[in-house]
Amino acid sequence: MNTVSVTFILNRRLVTTEIPTDTVLLDHIRTREKLTGTKQACREGDCGACSVLLGRFQEGGLTYRAVNSCLLPMAAVHGCHVVTIEGLNAGTLTPIQQALADNGGVQCGFCTPGFVVAVTAYFLNAKTLNVDDSCSAVSGNLCRCTGYMGIKRALRQLVRQYTVADMEKRLPDLIDRQILPPYFETIPERLAAIPAPPETKPGPDALMVAGGTDLFVHPPQRFADREWVFPDTPQEIRLTPQGCRIKAGTTLETLKNALVMNELFPQFSSDMQMICTPPIRERATIGGNLANASPIADMAVFFLALDAQLLLISRTGERRSVALKNFFKDYKQVDLQIGERIDELRFVCPQPPLSFSFEKVGKRRYADIAGVNSALFMELRQDILQTVHLSAGGVAPVPLYLEKTCAYLSGRPISSAGIRQALDIAQTEITPISDLRGSSEYKRLLLRQLIIAHFVKLLPDFVRAEDLL
Repeated sequence: MNTVSVTFILNRRLVTTEIPTDTVLLDHIRTREKLTGTKQACREGDCGACSVLLGRFQEGGLTYRAVNSCLLPMAAVHGCHVVTIEGLNAGTLTPIQQALADNGGVQCGFCTPGFVVAVTAYFLNAKTLNVDDSCSAVSGNLCRCTGYMGIKRALRQLVRQYTVADMEKRLPDLIDRQILPPYFETIPERLAAIPAPPETKPGPDALMVAGGTDLFVHPPQRFADREWVFPDTPQEIRLTPQGCRIKAGTTLETLKNALVMNELFPQFSSDMQMICTPPIRERATIGGNLANASPIADMAVFFLALDAQLLLISRTGERRSVALKNFFKDYKQVDLQIGERIDELRFVCPQPPLSFSFEKVGKRRYADIAGVNSALFMELRQDILQTVHLSAGGVAPVPLYLEKTCAYLSGRPISSAGIRQALDIAQTEITPISDLRGSSEYKRLLLRQLIIAHFVKLLPDFVRAEDLL
């Protein structure tokens, strides 16, 4: 395995280390630094016990986000400020810690450091404080003791007790309120003094890693001897006369909060809450989600229903475009040549009134891997389904564009009989397998029900669920 040289600030002190490329931050801070307040539990980004603050310079200055250290590669922390629970302590309990203690939000204490980090990140980033958003901020943290009511009481107390300053005054304000320790004032200047890593030209077989939120769950041994590259790719979402363009490095959290996406798709923010937890969304990128080619990739299913295109770029700058529905070749195999990567995703903006629906079913309603997911876009002209794009995940080796079903529905008048026929056609296009998420028969039924849900949601004046069952 190759190694990487990393310089960063860990709580109060500067750290420089040479470490194997596949090492994650959790292992470094617990094993090498002996900072055991950050807990090891699921190692899948599911429980939040390993949460730390990651501070880095972005547009507008130094920003802090709560991230899962169990999935954060060490190469990604160069030039950053990593804050563990030990780095938030300053001799006495912070107001966040005190509120949790006073309201019965702590029992065994194993999950508590992660909750403190998550709530601190909320105070660092929230435009205003309210109970619903504070609960969403800790939705990536699990507690097996309290039943969450004590934690919710603590959050209610905090949002009633405090207001937050404007972003440019946020850091000194939180220091004054003792939510952050005083040494945070020195961090921007100290981070600015860390030199950028030397530029290197990656080899033709280098593995390009984006967020790594799937890769680092179980780092595959077949990549052990390859060069790993962690490109600092830009985040950008913009509208052009040709449609919407999303840079591949855009994180899912940036996408969730983007005004453009929420104006185009009014349900987008709530749909994104079903997809994964806030710390995962802070790291996972749209390009990584697509290139990973999971058969249940939520973003792939979402954008397949928009008939999206991918712009690919080689290391020599050559570009080519490929339809997203043609990008997935087989299980975990995509149309990327050696040295190519996804540069951006493009789609034509749907015209109002919007007819778009995303649905998924998992073991949990929110922040869980899908058993089956699906998305539908339709363009209506009077009572005619002028254009239909339907996608599904979890029912084939790849995220699937249901081409025959779309061809059958496009150009047809809206009718229950026509939709029932489309449901039957969809069944001929899928090849689900039985696994831990359900039997093949169950997945066939789920997809049928999700497609029915699309039409009932989008065409309430034309379609009744009982006419399609």
